[in-house]
Amino acid sequence: MAVSSQGRSSGSLQQQLAALAAELDRHDHGDIAVKLLENLVSISRSEADRLDWEILHGALSDISKAFEVFHPGRAQRKVSVFGSSRTDPDHPVYAQCEALALALVQGGFDVLTGAGNGVMEAANKGAGPGRSYGLDIHLPFEQAVNRYIESAPRLITFRHFFTRKLFFLRESDGLVVMPGGFGTLDELFEALTLIQTAKTPPIPVVLLAPRGDDYWLSWQHYVNSALCRRGMISHEDHTIYRLLDSV
Repeated sequence: MAVSSQGRSSGSLQQQLAALAAELDRHDHGDIAVKLLENLVSISRSEADRLDWEILHGALSDISKAFEVFHPGRAQRKVSVFGSSRTDPDHPVYAQCEALALALVQGGFDVLTGAGNGVMEAANKGAGPGRSYGLDIHLPFEQAVNRYIESAPRLITFRHFFTRKLFFLRESDGLVVMPGGFGTLDELFEALTLIQTAKTPPIPVVLLAPRGDDYWLSWQHYVNSALCRRGMISHEDHTIYRLLDSV
């Protein structure tokens, strides 16, 4: 649908969009595709600046790449594993995560990670490149694709955190969260919020750390004392997740 930069007119554009809409009528989901195009035209008539368009382009590019990678394995059950990129290979959490990923694959699941180092590397290593997905993210520091997923065809590099988190939840039949920092807790709290508010189907959420590691016990103490005791969440919300210390 080429439109000359010199001869662009609303009439010509409308005619071309009408022709495209007629073609999309033959598509299984053409009605939604037409609405998407209508939204793009509406935005083009607004006062959206270049940054607005870059956000839109980046989000659609992320979604398009993710659809392409995930579609062939859509029927395969998957589990997302979250955790710190700073966990050393000789740390008990790393060893536990590697064992977890191997057990998941043996149980018939593929494994999704953030494609970075630490816990993510351990999960990709345990699962192997043929049973792993890596959902990488452009960052100005820290994030580097780990060697167990960097050459795999199931590696996606996202521009935006929100599209990345969308696909972690959309493609997962369960979540395992291991000790981590702000990013890990962000992923956990978003998942808990979406399950609590019924914006995503309920799935198992397991908070895992080796026996003797008090990371999740400390986190739960905070949730109980700062949130539940003040009535900011209900006691029933504790049923959304489960704490475990072994694979």
